[in-house]
Amino acid sequence: MSRIGKKPIEIPKGVIVTVKDCNITVKGPKGELKWDYPPDMNVQITDSQVIVTRPSDSRSHKALHGLTRVMIANMIQGVTQGFSKTLEIEGVGYSAEMKGQSVQINVGQSHAILVTPPDGVSFEVPKALTITVKGIDRQKVGQIAAKIRSIKPSEPYKGKGIRYQNEYVRRKAGKKVGVK
Repeated sequence: MSRIGKKPIEIPKGVIVTVKDCNITVKGPKGELKWDYPPDMNVQITDSQVIVTRPSDSRSHKALHGLTRVMIANMIQGVTQGFSKTLEIEGVGYSAEMKGQSVQINVGQSHAILVTPPDGVSFEVPKALTITVKGIDRQKVGQIAAKIRSIKPSEPYKGKGIRYQNEYVRRKAGKKVGVK
């Protein structure tokens, strides 16, 4: 049995979970999320728990079992607490600023890059060198954060670029001049 898949998911107060025809809907204080789970999985709601079961011990069913359970748990966490990713900008003259709902990023290119958030995701720029991506859908938050990071990934010589908060950038030594 899958260790992750067999754990029941607790439903906190203020959250409504409904299952209908391989579609699960989670409503909470921060919003509503819907997901079509794999039809092979069985999702049951009892009192204040969601239990996911699988029909057989085949390799594909084991993989889907854990996936389904984690996706539902992330939906519940998203509508109650939400998710956020923080990005840091490193480099002289690099900055970020809010332009309405979008964020404008200057990272040493000939033009500023404007990133518009998808539905359900918002940006915050508490400092000129920090961008926070927030939302209730974990996949969207991670995807837009990765998109922003891909604009200018940190380079290994001086460490300039965009990185996740607390991300370690392995530094390389530059060219060495030999003296005879």
